[in-house]
Amino acid sequence: MNSVLPLSMTLAYVAIAVVLGVRARAGQRMDSLEQWGVAGRSMGPLVMYLLMGAGSISAYTFMGAPGWAWSKGVPVFYVVIYLSYLALIAWYCGPRVWAFGARLGHVTQAQAVAERFESPLLGALTALVMSIGALAYAILQTIGAAYILDVMSAGRLPFDLDVWLVLGAIASYLFISGQRAIGVTNAFQGGLMLVVAWAIGLWATHDLTGQWWFGGVFERVQASHPDFLTLPGGLGDMSFAFWTSSIIVSMFSFQQPVWLQWMSADSARSIRRSATWLPTYYLVILPMVVVGFIGIFTLPNLARPDTVALQLAFQQMPPVLVGLLGAGTLAAAMSSCEPYIHGTALTWTRDVIRPLLGLSEQRTAQLARYLIFPIMLLIVGPLAMREPGNLIMILLVGLGFAAQMLPAFIGIFLWPRATRSGVLCGLAAGFLVTTLFTVVWPNPLGIHAGAWGLMIDLPLFVAVSLLTRPASRATLARFLPIVAPGRLPAGREAGHGARANPLAELDG
Repeated sequence: MNSVLPLSMTLAYVAIAVVLGVRARAGQRMDSLEQWGVAGRSMGPLVMYLLMGAGSISAYTFMGAPGWAWSKGVPVFYVVIYLSYLALIAWYCGPRVWAFGARLGHVTQAQAVAERFESPLLGALTALVMSIGALAYAILQTIGAAYILDVMSAGRLPFDLDVWLVLGAIASYLFISGQRAIGVTNAFQGGLMLVVAWAIGLWATHDLTGQWWFGGVFERVQASHPDFLTLPGGLGDMSFAFWTSSIIVSMFSFQQPVWLQWMSADSARSIRRSATWLPTYYLVILPMVVVGFIGIFTLPNLARPDTVALQLAFQQMPPVLVGLLGAGTLAAAMSSCEPYIHGTALTWTRDVIRPLLGLSEQRTAQLARYLIFPIMLLIVGPLAMREPGNLIMILLVGLGFAAQMLPAFIGIFLWPRATRSGVLCGLAAGFLVTTLFTVVWPNPLGIHAGAWGLMIDLPLFVAVSLLTRPASRATLARFLPIVAPGRLPAGREAGHGARANPLAELDG
Protein backbone atom coordinates (compact mmCIF):
# COMPACT_ATOMS: atom_id res chain seq x y z
CA MET A 1 0.00 0.00 0.00
CA ASN A 2 1.16 3.55 -0.73
CA SER A 3 1.80 5.13 2.66
CA VAL A 4 1.54 8.76 1.50
CA LEU A 5 -2.16 9.24 2.38
CA PRO A 6 -2.01 7.48 5.80
CA LEU A 7 1.14 9.37 6.75
CA SER A 8 -0.35 12.67 5.57
CA MET A 9 -3.49 12.09 7.65
CA THR A 10 -1.42 11.21 10.70
CA LEU A 11 0.78 14.29 10.38
CA ALA A 12 -2.32 16.41 9.75
CA TYR A 13 -3.64 15.23 13.10
CA VAL A 14 -0.44 16.48 14.78
CA ALA A 15 -0.98 19.91 13.19
CA ILE A 16 -4.64 19.98 14.31
CA ALA A 17 -3.65 19.07 17.87
CA VAL A 18 -1.11 21.89 17.97
CA VAL A 19 -3.65 24.43 16.70
CA LEU A 20 -6.30 23.29 19.19
CA GLY A 21 -3.82 23.25 22.06
CA VAL A 22 -2.44 26.71 21.35
CA ARG A 23 -5.91 28.23 20.91
CA ALA A 24 -7.09 26.64 24.17
CA ARG A 25 -5.43 29.46 26.07
CA ALA A 26 -8.37 31.68 25.01
CA GLY A 27 -6.71 34.91 26.15
CA GLN A 28 -6.06 33.68 29.71
CA ARG A 29 -2.81 34.63 31.42
CA MET A 30 -0.66 31.60 32.22
CA ASP A 31 1.38 33.27 34.98
CA SER A 32 -0.42 31.55 37.86
CA LEU A 33 -0.39 27.93 39.03
CA GLU A 34 -4.18 27.85 39.07
CA GLN A 35 -4.45 28.79 35.39
CA TRP A 36 -1.52 26.84 33.92
CA GLY A 37 -1.86 23.94 36.35
CA VAL A 38 -5.61 23.33 36.71
CA ALA A 39 -7.21 25.51 33.99
CA GLY A 40 -8.77 27.88 36.51
CA ARG A 41 -11.04 25.02 37.68
CA SER A 42 -13.31 25.60 34.69
CA MET A 43 -14.03 22.28 32.96
CA GLY A 44 -17.60 21.00 32.67
CA PRO A 45 -18.86 17.39 32.82
CA LEU A 46 -18.59 16.57 29.09
CA VAL A 47 -15.01 17.82 28.84
CA MET A 48 -14.17 16.00 32.08
CA TYR A 49 -15.69 12.78 30.71
CA LEU A 50 -13.54 12.94 27.57
CA LEU A 51 -10.50 14.23 29.48
CA MET A 52 -10.54 11.36 31.99
CA GLY A 53 -11.43 8.81 29.32
CA ALA A 54 -8.89 9.86 26.70
CA GLY A 55 -6.22 10.31 29.37
CA SER A 56 -6.47 6.65 30.37
CA ILE A 57 -7.11 5.21 26.88
CA SER A 58 -3.56 5.56 25.71
CA ALA A 59 -1.00 4.03 23.37
CA TYR A 60 -1.18 0.72 25.20
CA THR A 61 -4.89 0.50 24.33
CA PHE A 62 -4.32 0.99 20.59
CA MET A 63 -0.93 -0.79 20.48
CA GLY A 64 -0.05 -2.58 23.71
CA ALA A 65 -3.51 -4.10 24.25
CA PRO A 66 -3.81 -5.55 20.71
CA GLY A 67 -0.21 -6.72 21.12
CA TRP A 68 -1.05 -8.54 24.34
CA ALA A 69 -4.19 -10.06 22.77
CA TRP A 70 -2.01 -11.29 19.87
CA SER A 71 0.73 -12.73 22.09
CA LYS A 72 -1.05 -13.63 25.34
CA GLY A 73 -4.84 -13.54 24.88
CA VAL A 74 -7.29 -12.72 27.66
CA PRO A 75 -4.66 -11.50 30.17
CA VAL A 76 -5.05 -8.21 28.30
CA PHE A 77 -8.42 -7.66 29.97
CA TYR A 78 -6.67 -6.66 33.18
CA VAL A 79 -6.77 -3.19 31.59
CA VAL A 80 -10.58 -3.14 31.45
CA ILE A 81 -10.90 -4.27 35.06
CA TYR A 82 -8.51 -1.79 36.60
CA LEU A 83 -9.91 1.11 34.57
CA SER A 84 -13.41 0.25 35.77
CA TYR A 85 -12.20 0.33 39.36
CA LEU A 86 -10.55 3.69 38.67
CA ALA A 87 -13.95 5.05 37.69
CA LEU A 88 -15.23 4.08 41.16
CA ILE A 89 -12.26 5.76 42.80
CA ALA A 90 -12.88 8.88 40.70
CA TRP A 91 -16.53 8.90 41.80
CA TYR A 92 -15.59 8.83 45.49
CA CYS A 93 -12.26 10.69 45.66
CA GLY A 94 -12.59 13.12 42.76
CA PRO A 95 -15.15 15.47 44.34
CA ARG A 96 -13.11 15.59 47.53
CA VAL A 97 -9.92 16.40 45.66
CA TRP A 98 -11.77 19.18 43.83
CA ALA A 99 -12.84 20.51 47.22
CA PHE A 100 -9.21 20.56 48.42
CA GLY A 101 -8.53 23.00 45.61
CA ALA A 102 -11.72 25.04 45.97
CA ARG A 103 -11.49 25.36 49.74
CA LEU A 104 -7.84 24.96 50.64
CA GLY A 105 -6.26 26.38 47.51
CA HIS A 106 -4.41 23.20 46.54
CA VAL A 107 -3.02 22.80 43.02
CA THR A 108 -1.02 19.57 43.22
CA GLN A 109 -1.37 16.16 44.80
CA ALA A 110 1.85 16.52 46.81
CA GLN A 111 0.58 19.84 48.19
CA ALA A 112 -2.37 18.01 49.76
CA VAL A 113 -0.07 15.36 51.22
CA ALA A 114 2.31 17.98 52.65
CA GLU A 115 -0.50 19.92 54.34
CA ARG A 116 -2.38 16.88 55.65
CA PHE A 117 0.76 15.43 57.27
CA GLU A 118 2.32 18.82 58.12
CA SER A 119 5.50 17.91 56.26
CA PRO A 120 6.97 19.70 53.21
CA LEU A 121 9.52 16.86 53.11
CA LEU A 122 6.77 14.28 52.65
CA GLY A 123 5.21 16.49 49.98
CA ALA A 124 8.51 16.63 48.09
CA LEU A 125 8.97 12.85 48.38
CA THR A 126 5.43 12.37 47.09
CA ALA A 127 6.25 14.52 44.07
CA LEU A 128 9.41 12.55 43.34
CA VAL A 129 7.98 9.06 43.92
CA MET A 130 4.83 9.70 41.89
CA SER A 131 6.94 11.11 39.07
CA ILE A 132 8.55 7.67 38.59
CA GLY A 133 5.23 6.24 37.46
CA ALA A 134 4.35 9.44 35.60
CA LEU A 135 7.58 9.53 33.61
CA ALA A 136 7.35 5.80 32.85
CA TYR A 137 3.88 6.49 31.47
CA ALA A 138 5.11 9.46 29.42
CA ILE A 139 7.94 7.36 27.99
CA LEU A 140 5.47 4.60 27.13
CA GLN A 141 3.23 7.03 25.24
CA THR A 142 6.18 8.61 23.42
CA ILE A 143 7.39 5.20 22.26
CA GLY A 144 3.88 4.40 21.10
CA ALA A 145 3.60 7.66 19.18
CA ALA A 146 6.99 7.10 17.54
CA TYR A 147 5.96 3.54 16.56
CA ILE A 148 2.94 5.00 14.80
CA LEU A 149 4.93 7.47 12.74
CA ASP A 150 7.54 4.80 12.00
CA VAL A 151 4.91 2.41 10.61
CA MET A 152 2.95 5.10 8.81
CA SER A 153 6.08 6.29 7.03
CA ALA A 154 7.19 2.72 6.22
CA GLY A 155 10.38 3.46 8.14
CA ARG A 156 11.31 6.50 6.06
CA LEU A 157 11.14 8.77 9.13
CA PRO A 158 13.90 7.81 11.60
CA PHE A 159 12.56 6.65 14.95
CA ASP A 160 14.54 9.33 16.81
CA LEU A 161 13.00 12.01 14.60
CA ASP A 162 9.53 10.58 15.32
CA VAL A 163 10.18 10.92 19.06
CA TRP A 164 11.21 14.57 18.82
CA LEU A 165 8.40 15.44 16.40
CA VAL A 166 5.78 14.26 18.89
CA LEU A 167 7.46 15.82 21.91
CA GLY A 168 7.95 19.09 20.06
CA ALA A 169 4.27 19.29 19.18
CA ILE A 170 3.24 18.57 22.77
CA ALA A 171 5.75 21.07 24.17
CA SER A 172 4.41 23.88 21.98
CA TYR A 173 0.88 23.82 23.33
CA LEU A 174 1.70 22.71 26.87
CA PHE A 175 3.98 25.70 27.32
CA ILE A 176 1.40 28.14 25.94
CA SER A 177 -1.87 26.79 27.37
CA GLY A 178 -1.08 24.26 30.10
CA GLN A 179 -4.00 22.26 31.47
CA ARG A 180 -6.43 24.08 29.18
CA ALA A 181 -4.58 22.60 26.20
CA ILE A 182 -4.80 19.14 27.76
CA GLY A 183 -8.55 19.52 28.25
CA VAL A 184 -9.28 20.74 24.72
CA THR A 185 -6.99 18.30 22.91
CA ASN A 186 -8.16 15.37 25.03
CA ALA A 187 -11.80 16.18 24.26
CA PHE A 188 -11.05 16.13 20.52
CA GLN A 189 -8.82 13.07 20.82
CA GLY A 190 -11.41 11.24 22.90
CA GLY A 191 -14.10 11.58 20.27
CA LEU A 192 -11.68 10.60 17.50
CA MET A 193 -10.54 7.48 19.35
CA LEU A 194 -14.09 6.21 19.88
CA VAL A 195 -14.90 6.49 16.19
CA VAL A 196 -11.61 5.04 14.95
CA ALA A 197 -11.50 2.05 17.31
CA TRP A 198 -14.98 0.84 16.40
CA ALA A 199 -14.51 1.46 12.68
CA ILE A 200 -11.27 -0.53 12.62
CA GLY A 201 -12.57 -3.33 14.85
CA LEU A 202 -15.76 -3.87 12.91
CA TRP A 203 -14.01 -3.70 9.52
CA ALA A 204 -11.35 -6.24 10.56
CA THR A 205 -13.99 -8.55 12.03
CA HIS A 206 -16.10 -8.46 8.86
CA ASP A 207 -13.04 -9.08 6.74
CA LEU A 208 -12.14 -12.21 8.75
CA THR A 209 -15.56 -13.70 9.53
CA GLY A 210 -18.06 -12.02 7.19
CA GLN A 211 -19.94 -10.79 10.29
CA TRP A 212 -20.29 -7.35 11.81
CA TRP A 213 -19.89 -8.57 15.38
CA PHE A 214 -17.08 -10.16 17.37
CA GLY A 215 -18.53 -13.57 18.30
CA GLY A 216 -17.05 -15.34 15.28
CA VAL A 217 -13.54 -14.15 16.16
CA PHE A 218 -13.68 -15.66 19.63
CA GLU A 219 -15.16 -18.89 18.26
CA ARG A 220 -12.14 -19.24 15.95
CA VAL A 221 -9.75 -18.52 18.80
CA GLN A 222 -11.50 -21.10 20.97
CA ALA A 223 -11.24 -23.72 18.21
CA SER A 224 -7.58 -23.20 17.33
CA HIS A 225 -5.95 -21.46 20.33
CA PRO A 226 -8.03 -22.24 23.45
CA ASP A 227 -5.11 -21.42 25.74
CA PHE A 228 -5.46 -17.77 24.66
CA LEU A 229 -8.84 -17.60 26.40
CA THR A 230 -7.68 -18.62 29.88
CA LEU A 231 -4.93 -17.64 32.28
CA PRO A 232 -1.92 -17.84 32.10
CA GLY A 233 -2.48 -17.02 28.43
CA GLY A 234 -0.85 -17.97 25.16
CA LEU A 235 2.71 -17.47 26.40
CA GLY A 236 2.04 -19.07 29.78
CA ASP A 237 3.60 -16.09 31.56
CA MET A 238 0.57 -14.30 33.02
CA SER A 239 -0.34 -16.28 36.11
CA PHE A 240 -3.43 -15.61 38.15
CA ALA A 241 -1.22 -14.14 40.89
CA PHE A 242 0.56 -11.67 38.59
CA TRP A 243 -2.64 -10.77 36.74
CA THR A 244 -4.53 -10.07 39.97
CA SER A 245 -1.70 -8.24 41.71
CA SER A 246 -1.19 -6.08 38.58
CA ILE A 247 -4.84 -5.00 38.80
CA ILE A 248 -4.48 -4.15 42.50
CA VAL A 249 -1.29 -2.14 41.98
CA SER A 250 -2.78 -0.28 39.01
CA MET A 251 -5.96 0.58 40.91
CA PHE A 252 -4.22 2.13 43.88
CA SER A 253 -1.57 4.23 42.14
CA PHE A 254 -3.19 7.65 42.49
CA GLN A 255 -1.47 9.21 39.50
CA GLN A 256 -0.71 12.93 39.66
CA PRO A 257 -2.39 13.85 36.31
CA VAL A 258 -5.65 12.21 37.40
CA TRP A 259 -5.58 14.33 40.56
CA LEU A 260 -5.03 17.45 38.41
CA GLN A 261 -7.95 16.47 36.18
CA TRP A 262 -10.24 16.32 39.20
CA MET A 263 -9.01 19.73 40.38
CA SER A 264 -9.67 21.20 36.92
CA ALA A 265 -13.44 20.60 37.04
CA ASP A 266 -15.85 23.47 37.48
CA SER A 267 -17.65 21.69 40.34
CA ALA A 268 -17.67 18.52 42.40
CA ARG A 269 -20.91 17.53 40.70
CA SER A 270 -19.24 17.62 37.27
CA ILE A 271 -16.66 15.09 38.43
CA ARG A 272 -19.25 12.74 39.84
CA ARG A 273 -21.33 12.90 36.66
CA SER A 274 -18.26 12.27 34.52
CA ALA A 275 -17.15 9.34 36.68
CA THR A 276 -20.64 7.85 36.45
CA TRP A 277 -20.47 7.91 32.65
CA LEU A 278 -16.80 6.96 32.43
CA PRO A 279 -17.13 3.14 32.08
CA THR A 280 -19.07 3.68 28.84
CA TYR A 281 -15.95 5.22 27.34
CA TYR A 282 -13.91 2.11 28.07
CA LEU A 283 -15.91 0.24 25.44
CA VAL A 284 -13.27 1.66 23.09
CA ILE A 285 -10.91 -1.08 24.31
CA LEU A 286 -13.03 -4.01 23.09
CA PRO A 287 -12.66 -3.60 19.31
CA MET A 288 -8.90 -3.03 19.61
CA VAL A 289 -8.49 -6.22 21.64
CA VAL A 290 -10.47 -8.07 18.97
CA VAL A 291 -8.08 -6.70 16.34
CA GLY A 292 -5.25 -8.32 18.31
CA PHE A 293 -7.06 -11.68 18.32
CA ILE A 294 -7.63 -11.37 14.56
CA GLY A 295 -3.90 -10.84 14.12
CA ILE A 296 -3.29 -14.34 15.52
CA PHE A 297 -4.65 -15.70 12.24
CA THR A 298 -3.63 -13.02 9.75
CA LEU A 299 -0.19 -12.05 11.11
CA PRO A 300 1.17 -15.19 12.80
CA ASN A 301 4.85 -14.23 12.36
CA LEU A 302 4.71 -10.62 13.46
CA ALA A 303 8.06 -9.38 14.78
CA ARG A 304 6.72 -6.60 17.03
CA PRO A 305 3.41 -7.41 18.78
CA ASP A 306 2.72 -3.77 19.71
CA THR A 307 2.24 -2.91 16.02
CA VAL A 308 -0.30 -5.64 15.22
CA ALA A 309 -3.22 -3.24 14.67
CA LEU A 310 -1.21 -0.96 12.40
CA GLN A 311 0.24 -3.84 10.36
CA LEU A 312 -3.18 -5.44 9.97
CA ALA A 313 -4.61 -2.16 8.75
CA PHE A 314 -1.84 -1.73 6.18
CA GLN A 315 -2.43 -5.19 4.78
CA GLN A 316 -6.22 -5.33 4.68
CA MET A 317 -7.81 -1.88 4.88
CA PRO A 318 -8.21 1.08 2.50
CA PRO A 319 -5.75 3.97 2.92
CA VAL A 320 -8.35 6.24 4.51
CA LEU A 321 -8.99 3.77 7.34
CA VAL A 322 -5.27 3.27 7.78
CA GLY A 323 -4.81 7.03 8.06
CA LEU A 324 -7.64 7.26 10.59
CA LEU A 325 -6.07 4.49 12.65
CA GLY A 326 -2.74 6.30 12.57
CA ALA A 327 -4.36 9.54 13.68
CA GLY A 328 -6.46 7.81 16.33
CA THR A 329 -3.53 5.87 17.74
CA LEU A 330 -1.36 8.95 17.77
CA ALA A 331 -4.19 10.78 19.53
CA ALA A 332 -4.26 8.06 22.18
CA ALA A 333 -0.53 8.38 22.75
CA MET A 334 -0.41 12.17 22.84
CA SER A 335 -3.52 12.51 25.02
CA SER A 336 -1.81 10.46 27.71
CA CYS A 337 1.74 11.72 27.29
CA GLU A 338 0.95 15.41 27.69
CA PRO A 339 -0.73 15.30 31.14
CA TYR A 340 2.09 13.24 32.64
CA ILE A 341 4.79 15.62 31.46
CA HIS A 342 2.68 18.59 32.56
CA GLY A 343 1.95 17.04 35.96
CA THR A 344 5.60 16.19 36.58
CA ALA A 345 6.78 19.70 35.72
CA LEU A 346 4.08 21.22 37.92
CA THR A 347 4.70 19.10 41.01
CA TRP A 348 8.51 19.22 40.79
CA THR A 349 8.32 23.00 40.68
CA ARG A 350 5.54 23.54 43.22
CA ASP A 351 6.46 20.83 45.74
CA VAL A 352 10.23 20.37 45.44
CA ILE A 353 11.88 23.50 44.00
CA ARG A 354 9.59 26.16 45.49
CA PRO A 355 10.08 25.09 49.15
CA LEU A 356 13.85 24.87 48.61
CA LEU A 357 14.23 28.28 46.96
CA GLY A 358 11.30 30.17 48.49
CA LEU A 359 9.85 31.18 45.12
CA SER A 360 6.73 33.30 44.68
CA GLU A 361 3.68 31.75 43.03
CA GLN A 362 4.21 33.73 39.83
CA ARG A 363 7.86 32.70 39.56
CA THR A 364 6.86 29.10 40.34
CA ALA A 365 4.29 29.11 37.53
CA GLN A 366 6.87 30.52 35.10
CA LEU A 367 9.44 27.91 36.08
CA ALA A 368 6.90 25.07 35.77
CA ARG A 369 6.20 26.05 32.16
CA TYR A 370 9.89 26.05 31.25
CA LEU A 371 10.60 22.81 33.13
CA ILE A 372 8.71 20.77 30.54
CA PHE A 373 11.63 21.26 28.14
CA PRO A 374 14.43 19.67 30.24
CA ILE A 375 12.04 16.86 31.24
CA MET A 376 11.51 16.08 27.56
CA LEU A 377 15.10 16.69 26.44
CA LEU A 378 16.89 14.88 29.27
CA ILE A 379 14.49 12.14 30.39
CA VAL A 380 11.49 11.29 28.21
CA GLY A 381 13.09 11.68 24.79
CA PRO A 382 16.41 9.85 25.42
CA LEU A 383 14.73 6.94 27.23
CA ALA A 384 12.03 6.63 24.57
CA MET A 385 14.70 6.40 21.87
CA ARG A 386 16.15 3.37 23.65
CA GLU A 387 12.75 1.62 23.28
CA PRO A 388 12.92 -0.22 26.63
CA GLY A 389 10.78 -3.36 26.83
CA ASN A 390 7.13 -4.09 26.23
CA LEU A 391 4.81 -1.08 26.43
CA ILE A 392 2.48 -2.47 29.08
CA MET A 393 5.36 -3.83 31.18
CA ILE A 394 6.88 -0.32 31.28
CA LEU A 395 3.58 0.93 32.65
CA LEU A 396 3.33 -1.83 35.28
CA VAL A 397 6.83 -1.14 36.61
CA GLY A 398 6.05 2.57 37.01
CA LEU A 399 2.72 1.88 38.70
CA GLY A 400 4.40 -0.46 41.19
CA PHE A 401 6.45 2.43 42.58
CA ALA A 402 3.56 4.91 42.51
CA ALA A 403 1.39 2.49 44.51
CA GLN A 404 3.74 2.83 47.49
CA MET A 405 2.15 6.22 48.21
CA LEU A 406 -1.17 4.49 48.99
CA PRO A 407 -0.80 4.99 52.81
CA ALA A 408 -0.64 8.77 52.33
CA PHE A 409 -3.96 8.71 50.48
CA ILE A 410 -5.51 6.41 53.06
CA GLY A 411 -4.51 9.04 55.61
CA ILE A 412 -6.08 11.81 53.54
CA PHE A 413 -9.38 10.14 52.67
CA LEU A 414 -10.06 7.44 55.27
CA TRP A 415 -7.96 7.39 58.45
CA PRO A 416 -7.38 10.58 60.49
CA ARG A 417 -5.06 8.67 62.87
CA ALA A 418 -2.46 8.22 60.08
CA THR A 419 0.78 10.04 60.83
CA ARG A 420 3.69 11.51 58.94
CA SER A 421 6.11 9.00 60.49
CA GLY A 422 3.86 6.10 59.51
CA VAL A 423 3.71 7.21 55.89
CA LEU A 424 7.46 7.86 55.70
CA CYS A 425 8.44 4.51 57.23
CA GLY A 426 5.98 2.59 55.05
CA LEU A 427 7.09 4.45 51.92
CA ALA A 428 10.79 3.81 52.55
CA ALA A 429 10.28 0.09 53.16
CA GLY A 430 7.80 -0.36 50.31
CA PHE A 431 10.01 1.51 47.86
CA LEU A 432 13.03 -0.62 48.80
CA VAL A 433 11.11 -3.89 48.44
CA THR A 434 9.60 -2.81 45.12
CA THR A 435 13.04 -1.90 43.80
CA LEU A 436 14.58 -5.23 44.85
CA PHE A 437 11.67 -7.24 43.44
CA THR A 438 11.80 -5.31 40.18
CA VAL A 439 15.55 -5.29 39.55
CA VAL A 440 17.14 -8.11 41.55
CA TRP A 441 14.44 -10.77 42.06
CA PRO A 442 11.64 -9.90 39.60
CA ASN A 443 8.11 -10.55 40.87
CA PRO A 444 8.68 -13.46 43.32
CA LEU A 445 6.00 -16.21 43.26
CA GLY A 446 4.54 -14.47 40.22
CA ILE A 447 3.26 -11.55 42.34
CA HIS A 448 3.83 -8.00 41.08
CA ALA A 449 6.79 -6.27 42.76
CA GLY A 450 4.57 -3.32 43.71
CA ALA A 451 2.16 -5.66 45.51
CA TRP A 452 5.07 -7.08 47.54
CA GLY A 453 5.99 -3.51 48.40
CA LEU A 454 2.47 -2.81 49.65
CA MET A 455 2.55 -5.97 51.80
CA ILE A 456 5.40 -4.37 53.76
CA ASP A 457 4.36 -0.76 53.34
CA LEU A 458 0.80 -0.96 54.69
CA PRO A 459 1.37 -2.90 57.95
CA LEU A 460 4.39 -0.76 58.81
CA PHE A 461 2.38 2.39 58.08
CA VAL A 462 -0.40 1.30 60.45
CA ALA A 463 1.96 0.18 63.24
CA VAL A 464 4.10 3.30 63.21
CA SER A 465 1.06 5.57 62.94
CA LEU A 466 -0.43 4.02 66.08
CA LEU A 467 2.83 4.67 67.95
CA THR A 468 3.37 8.27 66.85
CA ARG A 469 1.63 11.61 67.20
CA PRO A 470 -1.12 12.39 64.65
CA ALA A 471 -1.53 15.70 62.86
CA SER A 472 -2.79 18.68 64.85
CA ARG A 473 -6.47 19.22 65.46
CA ALA A 474 -6.32 22.38 63.36
CA THR A 475 -5.04 20.44 60.34
CA LEU A 476 -7.62 17.68 60.73
CA ALA A 477 -10.28 20.34 61.09
CA ARG A 478 -9.42 21.58 57.61
CA PHE A 479 -9.52 18.14 55.98
CA LEU A 480 -12.23 16.16 57.76
CA PRO A 481 -15.20 18.38 56.84
CA ILE A 482 -14.25 17.78 53.20
CA VAL A 483 -13.46 14.06 53.17
CA ALA A 484 -16.05 13.07 55.80
CA PRO A 485 -18.70 15.77 56.34
CA GLY A 486 -20.44 15.44 59.70
CA ARG A 487 -17.60 13.68 61.54
CA LEU A 488 -16.44 16.80 63.38
CA PRO A 489 -18.52 18.35 66.17
CA ALA A 490 -19.93 21.83 65.72
CA GLY A 491 -17.38 24.59 66.09
CA ARG A 492 -14.40 22.52 64.93
CA GLU A 493 -14.28 24.49 61.67
CA ALA A 494 -13.61 27.78 63.40
CA GLY A 495 -11.47 30.09 61.40
CA HIS A 496 -13.08 29.31 58.04
CA GLY A 497 -15.68 32.05 58.30
CA ALA A 498 -18.94 31.57 56.46
CA ARG A 499 -17.50 29.69 53.48
CA ALA A 500 -19.79 26.83 52.52
CA ASN A 501 -18.66 23.19 52.36
CA PRO A 502 -17.77 22.60 48.69
CA LEU A 503 -19.34 19.13 48.93
CA ALA A 504 -22.68 20.34 50.18
CA GLU A 505 -24.16 19.99 46.72
CA LEU A 506 -23.37 16.27 46.84
CA ASP A 507 -24.05 15.47 50.45
CA GLY A 508 -27.15 17.52 50.95
